[in-house]
Amino acid sequence: MMKRILTIAILSSLLFSSCEDMFEPALENNLEIETANSRPLYAQGLLLNGYNRIPANSYSFDDVATDNAVSNDKSNTYLKTATGQWTSINNPFDQWRNSYAAIQYLNNFLSLSDKVEWALDPKVSTMFNDRMKGEAYGLRALFMFHLLQSHAGKSSTGEILGVPILLTPEDVNSDFNHSRAPFEACMLQLYDDIKKAEDLLPMDYGDIGADSQVPVKYAGTINKDDYNRVFGAYFKLRMTKRIAQAIRARAALMAASPAYSEGSKTTWEQAATYAGQVIQAKGGPSGIDPKGFTWYNKDVVDGLTSGSNPAEILWRTDKGNSNSMEQDHFPPTLFGRGRLNPTQNLVDAFPMENGYPIDDANSAYNKTNPYDKRDPRLKTYIIVNGATAGVSNTAINTTANSPTNDGLNKVETSTRTGYYLKKLLRQDVNLNPSSSTQQMHFNARIRMTEMYLAYAEAANEAWGPTGMGTFTFSAYDIIKAIRRRAGVGTNNGDPYLEQVKNNKDQMRQLIRNERRLELCFEGFRFWDLRRWKLNINVAAKGISISNNSYTEIPVENRLYENFMYYGPIPYSEVLKYSNLIQNIGWN
Repeated sequence: MMKRILTIAILSSLLFSSCEDMFEPALENNLEIETANSRPLYAQGLLLNGYNRIPANSYSFDDVATDNAVSNDKSNTYLKTATGQWTSINNPFDQWRNSYAAIQYLNNFLSLSDKVEWALDPKVSTMFNDRMKGEAYGLRALFMFHLLQSHAGKSSTGEILGVPILLTPEDVNSDFNHSRAPFEACMLQLYDDIKKAEDLLPMDYGDIGADSQVPVKYAGTINKDDYNRVFGAYFKLRMTKRIAQAIRARAALMAASPAYSEGSKTTWEQAATYAGQVIQAKGGPSGIDPKGFTWYNKDVVDGLTSGSNPAEILWRTDKGNSNSMEQDHFPPTLFGRGRLNPTQNLVDAFPMENGYPIDDANSAYNKTNPYDKRDPRLKTYIIVNGATAGVSNTAINTTANSPTNDGLNKVETSTRTGYYLKKLLRQDVNLNPSSSTQQMHFNARIRMTEMYLAYAEAANEAWGPTGMGTFTFSAYDIIKAIRRRAGVGTNNGDPYLEQVKNNKDQMRQLIRNERRLELCFEGFRFWDLRRWKLNINVAAKGISISNNSYTEIPVENRLYENFMYYGPIPYSEVLKYSNLIQNIGWN
């Protein structure tokens, strides 16, 4: 009887408890935005959400959507894009949701930052507020760039439109039916955010050793310890004035390019000036990093102290142990999936060691020994037949009759082109299941080489190959330094470069080719072809090697429409909001 009474009591307790929960919802850990005023860590979390959404935090390998590469993964979204399946619904280049989510967090942060007690000392609190607002403005400009790159385009009226400009936080009562601003208005907003970031941020973060080194803005009221607390080395890898200036240079290059120039007032001269300022602050062409084209290797990455950068890197992610890149891209013999396969198109773009393109009569290119005496970057970035790779220096046989699965089209993880990726991968990673290892990696968000090439492109257009504007270096000087670093034309004075330096059109082709080589597999080729309005339907080619005979083979056609120089506004957004005008050609 007692057992039955006890059971009824427990059930009754649970029943009434359940009723109480049903009518009185449990407390949830959801904080009101105003809570941030007294909780600086919560406020800073809004800012950090912007960092977490930076697209360059991981590599996209969207070269697969260009003539640079294909993939052996038939489900690859960029493969589908390149072969006729790119739509406003299926868009792997979509930045609308990610970037606007980031901007919403940043706008929330900017709306309350002045009210937050960042430190007990009001003077230190002001410095914290300055720094983090500067970071937010720089990040908001970065996300505007990604929105424009992915979604700006020509409407049915012929106007180049940008995206809606949102500068304040939205809530449930906001009107979300925004119109797209003109491209030029978006660029002006981006430039304005960069200017605000420049005014608030240091050139770089680092500890100072004396009160006399405190910047004039804070001098007299702040000592070195308080300054280091806010702007010291601990904050390396966050947004700086230098990084903000590089973002401006990147955006200006896009705006001055053929695809956008009719909707933009940004000139080639301005684009050159913005990139030139970044380069000048780094010592000009003489400041080029000798190891800049292999910045991902062991000797560079493992030697970095916390937050520090090699000379090549302007901005990067933090270091971390991993072997996922190698798992995806090592050849099968090295226990990888061989996912990205560089094309013969890209291989052919690498000149000879003497600097001449392989189709030039002076190149001494040998079709029966095609990888001999080539630009050293070829074998640095791409595994060709017979090259060694991996921790054990395994010879990779990519021939059609290869005895290994590394051969052309042997199995689903084999190369489709006769080549495998080498760039960005740590060759000291071991994927053997019995003794696998990981190694340190980081992702480069902005490299100095990007800035060098941006300047060379814009300076050539503005002032010609040897013109300097207000600087002490020209497009010719930059390209000479880059090629010399790579080991091209070093034994003969680079006569091909000397030949083209007197011709703006030929120099343009060389600069674009150097950009293709130096930045391959880092997410540039897809966007470059479109902003230049070049042929985006060049078929991907490979090489079939058998009995020392090299036969070029077709691998994959590209099926783009002419309107696809510009990406779409997401279909779901156009469907929801009547004021959003779609780019021409997209449904």
